[in-house]
Amino acid sequence: MHASIDVIVRNVAKRIETDLPTLTTEMTTMFVEVIPEFRHDEAVRQLMIASTSSNLAAIVDMLTLHISLSDITVPPAAAEYARRFAQHDLSLEALLRAYRLGEHMFLQWAMTTLGDLELPTTDALATTSRIALLVNSYIDQVIEGLIDIYEDERRRWDARSDAARAAQLRAVLDTEALDLASAEEMLAMSLTGWHLAAIIWLPPGTIDPGAAQLRAGAAMLGAATGRIPFAISADEQTSWVWISSAGRPTLNAGLLENDLRKRPGLRVAIGEPSPGLDGFRRTFRDAQRARSVAAGGAGPDRALTMYSRVALAGLLVDHLADVKAWAQRALGDLMRDDESMNRLRETVRVFLDAQGSFTDAATRMHVHKNTVHYRVRKAEDILGHPLTENRLDIEVALLVCAQLGLTRSDSA
Repeated sequence: MHASIDVIVRNVAKRIETDLPTLTTEMTTMFVEVIPEFRHDEAVRQLMIASTSSNLAAIVDMLTLHISLSDITVPPAAAEYARRFAQHDLSLEALLRAYRLGEHMFLQWAMTTLGDLELPTTDALATTSRIALLVNSYIDQVIEGLIDIYEDERRRWDARSDAARAAQLRAVLDTEALDLASAEEMLAMSLTGWHLAAIIWLPPGTIDPGAAQLRAGAAMLGAATGRIPFAISADEQTSWVWISSAGRPTLNAGLLENDLRKRPGLRVAIGEPSPGLDGFRRTFRDAQRARSVAAGGAGPDRALTMYSRVALAGLLVDHLADVKAWAQRALGDLMRDDESMNRLRETVRVFLDAQGSFTDAATRMHVHKNTVHYRVRKAEDILGHPLTENRLDIEVALLVCAQLGLTRSDSA
């Protein structure tokens, strides 16, 4: 009987394994919907997805390969996510709740799969019991390790001088009812003037991540504005920086881009200058939107992303599915993801930005005027109508597709 049940368990696990990417998306979506602490920025969200994926893969391997529980350890991505959870001052209870919810969802998948196998009731019940016992034991063991990882990181992070300042800063950013005097007292700085916020980060996998590179990024921003930056470590790979002054701060973007070439691992997203306490918050929200565009857009290797250049995409980045569906209606086959369509989209975008001037567009693209003319006419053939028809929709769709990296595969 036991041998037979083990074979069924392995069969169920293999069936689940074939659909793990979809199941990972389903589980992480559930976490975000149910647990407020899981609503992260793009960088931490990707780490959360990697953590979930690695745990699911480990559970499937355990069920398929009969891996002993004594050999189970916390997957590296899950350990790093627990550390990041602690660094962001998010509750351990929320993290543990996710594991229990995930355990329940996995068992639901297993029971659905068992139902598809149409087994005798006794075998189905025995298999369900066996899978539940093994998955529960895995979760218990991983949670024990996670608690140690989280608490060690929490103690270490709390010992850093920036931790208290970061907590106060988050309170200023998140507490809309906080008055100016209280906010200035908490941050020990004047907030009555103008502010320019930036987020500086190191992408996952960057060699030698650390505070030194982030400090170098803040210094570059100071040099590009001629002001002393106010910088806080949000976590080990991210700094939040403000430039404040009595008048509207100016940024030498060319100088900053040139300096960033010397630090190829750094990424910087910059908001629009805004005045007062509300402006202190608003420019930071701009920087967050610019970072979201940079992280998920067409130029993930771009060192500098300014909100002023991607403002429209920044407003739409949280609605990618809806934006993509709308853009596909506006562009049709012009949105296909191949070299020819990419070239046509860029030509049309530049042509429309040049107010319909073939000569100006050709100059900008460093091609012959006739080349622009040919590509525009070809694009119109694909659209089925002239660019003058629905011009605004076409122009906006091309812009957001370029900035957010939206395309349509041939199979779409």
